[in-house]
Amino acid sequence: MILLFGLAFWAEKKAKRNWVNNAYVYTLSLAVYCSAWTYYGSVGIAATSGVSFLTTYLGPVIAFPLWIIVLKKVIKISKQQKISSIADFISLRYGNNRLLGALVTLICVLGIVPYISLQLKAISETYAIISNDTTVASASIFSDTTFYIAVLLAIFAAFFGTQATDATRRRQGIVFSVAVESVIKLVFFLIIGIYVTYFLFDGTTDIYTKIAVTENFEALTTFNGLEAGINWYFMIALSFFAIFLLPRQFQVSVIENTSEKHLKKAIWLFPLYLLLFNIFVVFIAWGGKLNLGASANPDYYTLLLPLQNGHIFLATLVFLGGFSAVISMVVVSTLALSTMLSNNLIIPYGFLEKFSKGHPERNANYIKNIRRIAIFSLIVGAYLFYINFNVQLSLFSIGQISFVVIAQLAPSFFIGLFWNRGSALAAKTGIVFGTLITMYTLMLPFVLDTIIEHIGFTKYGPFGIELLKPYALFGIDFMTPVTHAFFWSIFFNTILYLSVSLYRKGNYRERNYAEMFVNNYNALQENAFVWKGEAYVSDIKSVLTKFLGTQKTERALNLFYVKYKIPKDIEQADARLINFSEKLLTGSIGSASSRILIASVVKEQPISLVEVLEILEESKKAITNNKFLQQRSEELIQLTEELKEANEELVLQDTLKNEFLDTVSHELKTPTTSIRAAAEVLIDNDSDMPVELKKQFLDNILRDSERLSTLIHNILDLEKLASGRESMNKTFNDLAVTIKEAVYGVHTIAQKKDVTIIISDHIEKEPICYDEDRMLQVFTNLLSNAIKFVEEEKGMIQISSEKIDGFIRISIEDNGKGIPAEDMKYIFDKFYQSKNQNIKKPLGSGLGLAISKHIIEGHNGKIWTDTTYKNGAKFMIDLPVSLNVKN
Repeated sequence: MILLFGLAFWAEKKAKRNWVNNAYVYTLSLAVYCSAWTYYGSVGIAATSGVSFLTTYLGPVIAFPLWIIVLKKVIKISKQQKISSIADFISLRYGNNRLLGALVTLICVLGIVPYISLQLKAISETYAIISNDTTVASASIFSDTTFYIAVLLAIFAAFFGTQATDATRRRQGIVFSVAVESVIKLVFFLIIGIYVTYFLFDGTTDIYTKIAVTENFEALTTFNGLEAGINWYFMIALSFFAIFLLPRQFQVSVIENTSEKHLKKAIWLFPLYLLLFNIFVVFIAWGGKLNLGASANPDYYTLLLPLQNGHIFLATLVFLGGFSAVISMVVVSTLALSTMLSNNLIIPYGFLEKFSKGHPERNANYIKNIRRIAIFSLIVGAYLFYINFNVQLSLFSIGQISFVVIAQLAPSFFIGLFWNRGSALAAKTGIVFGTLITMYTLMLPFVLDTIIEHIGFTKYGPFGIELLKPYALFGIDFMTPVTHAFFWSIFFNTILYLSVSLYRKGNYRERNYAEMFVNNYNALQENAFVWKGEAYVSDIKSVLTKFLGTQKTERALNLFYVKYKIPKDIEQADARLINFSEKLLTGSIGSASSRILIASVVKEQPISLVEVLEILEESKKAITNNKFLQQRSEELIQLTEELKEANEELVLQDTLKNEFLDTVSHELKTPTTSIRAAAEVLIDNDSDMPVELKKQFLDNILRDSERLSTLIHNILDLEKLASGRESMNKTFNDLAVTIKEAVYGVHTIAQKKDVTIIISDHIEKEPICYDEDRMLQVFTNLLSNAIKFVEEEKGMIQISSEKIDGFIRISIEDNGKGIPAEDMKYIFDKFYQSKNQNIKKPLGSGLGLAISKHIIEGHNGKIWTDTTYKNGAKFMIDLPVSLNVKN
């Protein structure tokens, strides 16, 4: 207990750390479902009734795919509406109905207090076993160890569960300690399972072989026909409802949830946890039957087996695992029930008027004390139930009765989530009648048979009417008492709920909240709340101050004003502020009380159902229009950015065009000027110029003429390729032959620089369709560029190819200076000439790579440079092998 107190205290201090607040902690906290019933009772039922113990776990496992869908909706609603318990959730769905919230609270107390007593019974009996005490309970309360354990649990729950008046505040200390306890009880249960299976026996086969020859073995491993199947079906449905509706499950799965993302982990991890918990249940049960016989209580085989063999330490671990299961269940259950009692029963029906006149700090203390007293009262009540009824009921039977009682909330909870016609009157009617039928068919027979020992009522029915026999109502006698009670109670509960809802509509407030829950109007938050009347901000502020204090009230209202862009000096309150104020108070005093308090200072006018629906639809349309306008605004912003980029691109293209014209003019002017100058010299000095000098001038004229002709040809060539007017003469060619021709064409200039050109032996031999002259032009350009950039005598150029995904990839790499990073994106531009050549004056027109790019793209290919290549430059060309002549 000291360890758990310490863990909880540490977790409260580190609430925002990932160690404390993560999906694994959240999922393990859901294992509060596995109480002493799971830890001890499952083995007991497996020993007496066979594999039917699995129904308690199949329900949650089946529920989980649906669970994540339903729970997402429940969590979203609960967070937006500041819901603090399942009673608040159900009462809010039906218009903040105070009586319905009180009724749900009473049902939960009726169902859970015996369940808590089950935990105390488990502690008492297991402590008696491990301490070798023959008495189950002491004659005096004050000499009973179980009583002091119960008090310690109450202190734990009260200390960590009532530190704040806002019941919606996350209690990370309790959640973390429950997660740790879940690990402890699972590990210790697996240890005892391994011990029984592999130490007391020689594995699962050994146990099965020995138990198979015992009497009634077949009944433990098979169904008893259709009747047993029906019982299984209803037991699975019962546990299916329990995983949603048990107050402790609602507390950890909804109220303590900090992120909807945690559900993704929980949907597979929690079923895995349940699977691990049940791996050895059957083998422990069979091992107990074989070694202990019929005299021992099968609920406690996990303890009795190690004790029988003198393994005290192992038995102690088992006891501590069971104790962990008890602690988590009792603490979370009493915490959830105390919130429900204070917010839905004690405050709205007893202390509301006193609080409305009190001081904020005094009111906060009153609320905390009410919850603390409720926690102690619940545990003491459970203890009293335990000492009076502990002998008559097994762990399993108490748990089943609790499940049936809690299941009466199912129609109003599940149908109410998806059907907007459900009314508060229908919910109350269904719950009351379902509970009465449960009491008649399950609880009353137990009291009369076990305590009063009057079996005539059960055997013959009231006044001898056999159709009304509690265990065989209307002649259905093939079900177990639990499934029989569950079937009839849920049947009448659901029929009455549907019938009353259809016969009598709820009022406008009920329908308002129904629409918010069912049709996701919750997304509109305060805008979805329909209210008409007269209300003043000062009156509402006064009520809020009495519970929240001046500072918190001012801060909350300022946030509200900023959110809805409302001036702070406004006097009249609207529906949004009414709803916002109710939600602020809900966490502290419950939804029903908050509604009553706010209603006491405002003048509300009734609204018809038609008006409610019209206002909601208008609100939804307004929100939709706002979203649409916001989306359009974002689209316009994006379009503006695109237009801006396009304009910048046009400016750039215009600049490039001017640079292109300047470059062309310069490139044409240079050889023209040189030709003219040489010609003028020849004309002026023809008579006395030496023959050698005259020949030199003529050579210059010829060379510049050729350069001018090449430049004009390249410009015209590039223009044709860029405009698409140049048609490709594509035929099937041998790539290796084309590459060799290109190498032969540059052989002379390569030889002058003593540059080595290597052609790989693995050049693809498969014929490819391309224009050979154009492809020779590309290879020649690339090889000429490579020769420029490599050093004399040390230069090396390598050509290779490979086939990749329908393309032939050709690589031309050299060991030259490479391409500077800042030039990478310009190398395929017109007239680009790198300043990184190994010659003083750049040679060429700067059109070679631009032409090459257009040629390759004309073949549906791609040309680029490998930026990862660091030993020079590496050009890559991809040519599709599927090209045909028509392309």
